[in-house]
Amino acid sequence: MADEFELDTDDLQRRMDGAIQSLRTEFASLRTGRASGSMLEPVMVDAYGQPTPINQVGTINVPEPRMVTVNVWDKGLVQKVEKAIRESGLGINPQLNGTIIMLPIPELNEERRRELTKVAGDYAERARVAIRNLRRDGMDQIKKAKDGMAEDDQKIWESEVQELTDKYIAQVDKALETKQAEIMQV
Repeated sequence: MADEFELDTDDLQRRMDGAIQSLRTEFASLRTGRASGSMLEPVMVDAYGQPTPINQVGTINVPEPRMVTVNVWDKGLVQKVEKAIRESGLGINPQLNGTIIMLPIPELNEERRRELTKVAGDYAERARVAIRNLRRDGMDQIKKAKDGMAEDDQKIWESEVQELTDKYIAQVDKALETKQAEIMQV
């Protein structure tokens, strides 16, 4: 019975890769002084009774280096899109022009740079929490299979899951360090 247990470390690794990829997407949304359509990716709009990504309710364009526009397809959603952008924590003040929402990107000052590094830290912490939750799932699988498993085998599996977790947490920390350096660069 003990030999039959096989933890799917590939699945754990794939799911942890997903957490890292999600973190990279969130980091891409943090602006570093230039306009980018990807900065709006994490913004969710309450459209038709459910959270919807902003790129599914309008077209995102970057007509100038310091301007992003969102052309909302449904006139009834313009106010909701504007509200979602305002509450997103991006520090951008949307301006309405019919169904087009213009987002002028202000020059980053020292205070705003510090705020963005804190936001990046929050994103990184969420990724760490997701990875730790995956670690807990792996440990739970080991505990469920504990019956008939030698204690040494259990320790080996637990250490493997912990090593995987440590590896991915280190990736999160490295990505955060890089992003914070990029934000603080003048």
